[in-house]
Amino acid sequence: MDKRIPVIIEMFYTLSCPSCKILQRMLDEVLPTFGDKFVLKKTMANAPLGMIKTMKLGIHAVPALLIDNEIVFKQVPSKQDLINKLNIY
Repeated sequence: MDKRIPVIIEMFYTLSCPSCKILQRMLDEVLPTFGDKFVLKKTMANAPLGMIKTMKLGIHAVPALLIDNEIVFKQVPSKQDLINKLNIY
């Protein structure tokens, strides 16, 4: 039986960010179609740990999306761009 480790998707967000809500809805819609291939982790950018991570990664605005610790989007992508990027993994 093939037990692959899921790819980690990390979304940096803030509670007051309207674009973050759009990206969250898009991820909620798209990720289930990939089964258990991905695990979504959400990090609040303005929480202490989130601030340290965003500074280390050079993230200055939210939403930001990382796949496998690599920044892939620094804004809300189109749904098709998101699907195309996820298909690579």
